[in-house]
Amino acid sequence: MRNRSSVPVLRGISIAFLSIAIVITIVALIGYSRTRNNYPSGMTIAGVPVGGVSPQIAAERVLQVYSSPIEVHYGDAVIHIDPSLVGFEVDIESMIAAADLVRTGGSFWGGFWNYLWNRQPQPVEIPLSASLSEERLVAYLQNEISARYDQPPTPAQPVPGSTTFTPGEPGRVLDIPRAVRLIEDTLRSPNNRKVVIPFQQSVAARPTIQNLEILLQQNILAAGFDGVIGVYMLDLQNGQEIHFAMDKGEPISVNPDVAFTSSSTVKIPVMVSYFIHNGSAALDETSTALILDMIRKSENPPADRLMSALDPARGPLVVTEDMRKIGLENTFLAGFFCSAEAPCPLLQRINTPANQRTDVFTDPDIFNQTTPSDSGMLLADIYQCAESGGGALIAAFPQSITSEICRRMIDFLTANKIGVLIEAGVPEGTRVAHKHGWISDPASGVIKNISDAAIVYTPGGNYVLAIYAYHPVQTVWEPVSLLFAQLSQAVYNFYNLPGQ
Repeated sequence: MRNRSSVPVLRGISIAFLSIAIVITIVALIGYSRTRNNYPSGMTIAGVPVGGVSPQIAAERVLQVYSSPIEVHYGDAVIHIDPSLVGFEVDIESMIAAADLVRTGGSFWGGFWNYLWNRQPQPVEIPLSASLSEERLVAYLQNEISARYDQPPTPAQPVPGSTTFTPGEPGRVLDIPRAVRLIEDTLRSPNNRKVVIPFQQSVAARPTIQNLEILLQQNILAAGFDGVIGVYMLDLQNGQEIHFAMDKGEPISVNPDVAFTSSSTVKIPVMVSYFIHNGSAALDETSTALILDMIRKSENPPADRLMSALDPARGPLVVTEDMRKIGLENTFLAGFFCSAEAPCPLLQRINTPANQRTDVFTDPDIFNQTTPSDSGMLLADIYQCAESGGGALIAAFPQSITSEICRRMIDFLTANKIGVLIEAGVPEGTRVAHKHGWISDPASGVIKNISDAAIVYTPGGNYVLAIYAYHPVQTVWEPVSLLFAQLSQAVYNFYNLPGQ
C-alpha cells in the first residue's frame, strides 16, 4: 500500500523540474532571440565577415572596406585612389536587405531547435552590389596618371660632326583599357586593394627629316666645301623630301632650283626618251648593248647613236621635249656629245628658270643642263612606274612606257658600279640604281663639276638621292667624292637606324 505522504513530495519535485525546464527554455528563447537580431555565424556581405554583428555594424564594416583607397602601382609611381573619385559606389541598402532576408526568413522554431543543439547554420555569402562610372575612371586615368607618369619616347638624334644617329629610347604609355579592368577588379575586392596597372612600350621615335637635312648641311660645312652644292632627297614611301643648295657654305634659295652642268647624268633622260619612242622594241640586243655602254661605261658615242635613232638632226632636242612633257623644265640637251676633238654644233640656245638666275653661278654647260630636283624627280617617276605603274612618266606616255620597261631601266642603272660617290656611302651589296658624271678640262685635267643621282634600296626604306657640286676653281676629287659618300651614308643611316 503506497504511502500517502510521498505524493506531495513527488508532485513538488515534478513541479520543480518543470519550472526549471520552463526557465531554461525561456532563457534559451531570450538568447536565441538576441542572436536572431544579429547575422548568423559564417555570413559574409561582399566578402566581409559579418557573423554575429547587427545590420548597422555590418553596414559600417562593408562601407569601411570598400571606401578605403586602393593602391595603384604604375612603373615606379604609387598612387592612392579614393573609390568615390572614380565613381565607385556600393549599394549597401540592397546588400543589407538581402542579408536581413536570410537572417529573418527561416523558421523561428527550426532555428531555435538548431540553436538548442548548437548546430551552426550553413555559411551564407551575400554578393557585392556596386556600380562604377567607367567614364570617370577613364578620365582619371588619362588626366591624373597617364598625363603625369607616361614617358614619351626619345627620338633618335643625329650626332653632330658625323653621319650617324644615336638610337632613340622607347616610351611608356598607359594601357587604359586593361587598366580599367584591373582597377575595377581591385575596387570590387575586399582583400586585395593593390594593383599594378600595365603600360605599352611605344616605339622610339625616328629622327625627323628636318634632323637629316641639318645633318647633311653640317657635313658640307665640316668638309669645308666652298663651291656650290645642291642636294635633293625624296622618300619613296611617304613623299617627304629634302631640297637645299649652298654657296660658299651659306644656304641659298632653290626656287627655282640651281642649274648645273648635267654631264653624264643626262644619259638617264636619253635612255628614258629612247624607250618613250621605241617602247619594248628598245629591248632588242643592239639597243640593250648601247644603253649598257652609255650607262655602265658612261661612253658618249652610244648616247649619240641612241639620240640619232630618235632624229638624226635634232635627237637631243627630242630628249629635251620629252623631259618638258613630264614637267622637267630645267633639264635639256642642246647638242650631240660628239668629242672634244670634233665638237658638235649647238642646236639651240635654251633658257630655263634655273639658268636665268643671277644670284648664283655654276657656269652650266650650254649643251646640257639639269638641276638636282629634276634628276631626282625623273628617277622617282621611273621608280613609281616600275613599282606600281604610277607616276608622271607612264601617265604622259601610256602607249610606250610600261612597268616592265621601267624595271629594265632600273636594271640598266643598277649595272653602273663605280664604288665611289653615292655608292661609297652604303653597305656593300646595297642596290643602287644611279648615273654619275663629272667633267674635266681636256687640257688641264681640272674637274669643276661632279654629280651623282641614284635610287637607293635599303631595308629601312627606299629613296632617291641626287647631289651636284661645282667649284669655280677646282672640284678636287678626293675631298669632294668623300663628301658625296658622307652625305650618302648619312641618308642611309637615317633610314637604317642602329638597333632598328
